[in-house]
Amino acid sequence: MKLTRHRPVANSIVGHSTAGVNISGKLYSTSLIVSANEIVTPWQHAALEALTAADLEPALALQPELILLGCGEHQGQPPATLLAHLAAAGIGLEVMTTDALCRTYNVLTSESRNVVAALMLRSGR
Repeated sequence: MKLTRHRPVANSIVGHSTAGVNISGKLYSTSLIVSANEIVTPWQHAALEALTAADLEPALALQPELILLGCGEHQGQPPATLLAHLAAAGIGLEVMTTDALCRTYNVLTSESRNVVAALMLRSGR
């Protein structure tokens, strides 16, 4: 069994509710992008079905290997053109519920993975 030392992360997602998402003790109630060391808020975006690479530019500027996209209580599917654009750039995109995103983000950042979470908390535009 390989054991690794837990790496403290500046921006841990502590929890979420209908009021917003709690990141390291601060509540955010509008859509945002978060990485281990940066928070971009507010994040302006289109609806999931119309999301573009331009909408994800603040996340792409952080040069992630993976973007986790939290879209509330129900999963959806972004446009195929967006998936193709990200794949061509070598960036993965995982769409999931906000609940699943919070758990996954914390695990991946604690493993020193270069991950960015984009949370669609309210209507983006």
